[in-house]
Amino acid sequence: MRFFQNLLIGLRAYLKAIRFIKEHKFYWYIFIPALFMLGIYKIGEHIQQKSVQVQVQNMNEIIWFLIHMMIEISIALLLMNFAKYLVVILLSPLLAHLSEKTERILTGNKYPFNFQQFFHDVRRGIRIAIRNLMWQYFFFLIIFLVSAIGWKEPEKAPVFYLIYVIAFYYYGFSFIDYVNERRKLNMDESIQFVRLNRGLAVAIGMVYSVLILVPVDLSVIFSFSSFKDTTFFVGLGEFFLHLILWICAATAPILSIVAATIAMNDVVDLKKG
Repeated sequence: MRFFQNLLIGLRAYLKAIRFIKEHKFYWYIFIPALFMLGIYKIGEHIQQKSVQVQVQNMNEIIWFLIHMMIEISIALLLMNFAKYLVVILLSPLLAHLSEKTERILTGNKYPFNFQQFFHDVRRGIRIAIRNLMWQYFFFLIIFLVSAIGWKEPEKAPVFYLIYVIAFYYYGFSFIDYVNERRKLNMDESIQFVRLNRGLAVAIGMVYSVLILVPVDLSVIFSFSSFKDTTFFVGLGEFFLHLILWICAATAPILSIVAATIAMNDVVDLKKG
């Protein structure tokens, strides 16, 4: 019962967050993840298009050449296809600031700026994100192996869909922990709190995942690739579609950190400290 109550609180917090962002003009912050996302994509595109001229004359040089190419291709694919994930880690300072600012508006709680404490908050946010990512992939491997053993097509196995719920939980955990840190909970205490409030984490992570995982292709926007092999109006439609999807992806971390802070205030009443 508690799970579904917290799930509802988390979902309602997103509706409150939309109004909150509009009322307090937080929408300007959306440009920051949008620019980060574009920058990471462009770096990946540059690496992928870079041609390497190497003279290979023996087997040793061939092996090193292949290793070099594999590393470059891997970095390019990471930057171009996983830009949205990297943006969230890079945005840790902004997310810490927005969470604190949202709480101050909601409750009046003030936290005097301290660079050492701010650095600690950012470092903890990155540690939590990396920890959650590792656990998420650990469960992914287990579920995938179970699905592969029991079904010919693992992706169609009923148990395979647990992967999405687990991802929702860990994404939501990352946003909630910014508030838990200000509540002076250490990492173990924060983990225990989120376990007791799984519904809240799942709700925050679910909406975030829907927004961040939209299939945006920035090459359609900046390389005008949609106009090459189709009519003008079809290309224009694809251009605006991916522009909207890009805005949705850029909005995701800003909206989610505000919603997580609002939801936490509804659950634990942050005014009481």
